[in-house]
Amino acid sequence: MQVSVESVGNLERRMTFRLPAERLESGVGGRLREIARTARIKGFRPGKVPAKVIEQRFGEQVRAEVLDRLLREGFDQAVRENELRIAGAPRIEPESEGGEEFAYVATFEVVPEFGELDMSKLTVVRHTAEVADEDIDRMIENLRLQRRSWSAVTRAAQQGDAVDLKTWSQIGDERVPAEGAEDGTAVLGSGAMLPALEAALDGMSAGDEKTVDVEFPADWRVTRLAGQKAQVHLAVERVSEQVLPEADAAFIKSFGVKDGDPDTFRKEIRSNLERELKGALMNRLRREVGEQLTTTWADVELPPKLVENEARAMVAQTAEQARRQGRQIDVPADAHLGFMDGARKRVLMGLLVGEVARINALQLDPKRLNETLRLIASTYEEPDQVIELYRNDPQLMSGLQNRVMEEQVIDWIAERAQHTEKSVSFQDAISQQQ
Repeated sequence: MQVSVESVGNLERRMTFRLPAERLESGVGGRLREIARTARIKGFRPGKVPAKVIEQRFGEQVRAEVLDRLLREGFDQAVRENELRIAGAPRIEPESEGGEEFAYVATFEVVPEFGELDMSKLTVVRHTAEVADEDIDRMIENLRLQRRSWSAVTRAAQQGDAVDLKTWSQIGDERVPAEGAEDGTAVLGSGAMLPALEAALDGMSAGDEKTVDVEFPADWRVTRLAGQKAQVHLAVERVSEQVLPEADAAFIKSFGVKDGDPDTFRKEIRSNLERELKGALMNRLRREVGEQLTTTWADVELPPKLVENEARAMVAQTAEQARRQGRQIDVPADAHLGFMDGARKRVLMGLLVGEVARINALQLDPKRLNETLRLIASTYEEPDQVIELYRNDPQLMSGLQNRVMEEQVIDWIAERAQHTEKSVSFQDAISQQQ
């Protein structure tokens, strides 16, 4: 295979492959003969299927597979021989087909030159935290809240109560909904309702009604009310107070602790909280190191297509999150332009982490990979099945390997940077992990 590489920009390259037709046909013929030896086709004995039938049945698929393999091998070889560092996936398109040779063109971007990657000039704050007994107590209270029940009361509603109500709104001459009312339940103090509505419900009893002037946010879930000023009519049907279960043996067993022992329960909670804390502290360190990297090398020219693709991916991710929350948003064709700054930082950090790993010959630590996989699996009811799922799914495993490798590099950079340690509480650590 003949290969030539040319520069078409500071970071863009154009690679041309010239593949002799006889090499492709030889590869296709060899693969078809392999298939013919084992193919089972109705009306023919195994190994006796005519070559023409094999060609008709499998020829197109085999030709595509062989061509893809030859192009991939040629591309990988040319990358090695030319010492190219590819950024993103190449775009390969046919230039000419037929005759004595096939010609294909691969267009791709390369990693920019970063100069000396001296991590000692970075300044990083490494946060530390521990799980305290009060954190475990707080988690047990949260678990009790998750299992709470409700008991109707005749008194006025107060903070912590659940209020069953009907609502309808008036916008000028328009009533929403046009007929009837919306049924709902609000827990006072939860922040699920607009503050003005929660405040109005506080002190109301079953049978009470009230009208409140409200201005709805522009992104309100009911499109007709979004951004509008309205009069909201509230009709309380029932007020209930919460009843928390006792943290007794039965309660503890309901969370999978077979012996119902409080000490065992607390140990399991501590283990779960320590796992959550470890992830939160790594997220903090990732942000610390990322900010230092992207600031220090902010002037480096980045592959434009790679940045644009990342921005488009961020748009798609935002739209998907909105869809899962029940919101439909219009995505204009140029929506990615508003994500370019964030995309640039993501791409810059990703390339820098990759370069640090390459230059310093950092390798994935199998022990750390297995530990991370076990930690992930431990959050599920059937950990062994989750581990097996990852090991049998190349895409899942590749994503996990990339995550662990990035964490290793982040740790490596932080150790060599000028760093200080800052102790924070467990609550502070996890509350700012996003």
